[in-house]
Amino acid sequence: MARRFKDILAAGETARVFQAGRILHPVAIDLFGLAGGFHGFWLDQEHAGLTYQDVQLAALAARANDFDCFVRMAPTDYSLVTQNLEAGAGGLMAAQIKSAAHAEEFVTWAKFAPRGLRGLNSSGRDAHYTHKPLQQFAEDSNREHFVAIQIETLGALDQAEEIAGNDGVDLLFVGPADLSQALGILGQMSNPRLLEALDHVAAACKKHGKPWGTVSPNNEYTQRCYDKGCRMLSLASDVLSVRQGIEVAKTQFAKFF
Repeated sequence: MARRFKDILAAGETARVFQAGRILHPVAIDLFGLAGGFHGFWLDQEHAGLTYQDVQLAALAARANDFDCFVRMAPTDYSLVTQNLEAGAGGLMAAQIKSAAHAEEFVTWAKFAPRGLRGLNSSGRDAHYTHKPLQQFAEDSNREHFVAIQIETLGALDQAEEIAGNDGVDLLFVGPADLSQALGILGQMSNPRLLEALDHVAAACKKHGKPWGTVSPNNEYTQRCYDKGCRMLSLASDVLSVRQGIEVAKTQFAKFF
């Protein structure tokens, strides 16, 4: 049985994840499962425009490989929040959050009363297709579903401490590419301004006892984040893995190209 990201992080362990979206297929998820070492993955609905059926199929493949998974999505559509959870995703991550109030709005979309405003429908996978009684469904969902907030805008960075203090937020997740863009140092992963921003997020999470995560663009950046307490590392992606595999093949058979 898959270990939930919430449980892995609560135990102080490092959650190793990969990203999927552009090349979303059960075989791709199986390949990561067979490779070993990963605890699960996140689906990039923000950029890849994944459908309900895409999330549903990916969640099935996750369960088959004992993976947890969550969906990164734009915080613009209340109904899509509940659809992703009903499709079987283990949680959600909100992209492009602008403030603590914006983060709180997303939390209320993902939680049932009394914590939130999510519409109650038990016909989805998260209610075991009506097998769970409504009260149990609501309580289990509020307790078990994972909610992450991306820190990639200046507003979210400025209010990182307040976001970390939100009782409905399980993880802060730094998007280094967009954050570097917001800071005016696009793509400069070793720039002191970005490192200062990481320190700010790390301190906010430490104060409130919350874990944080990041995409790992290179070893140096990843090691720095890990040393600062980062415990969710996004270490691979579907597109990058295929691209690197192609490069390996071209190197191995260079004389034939």
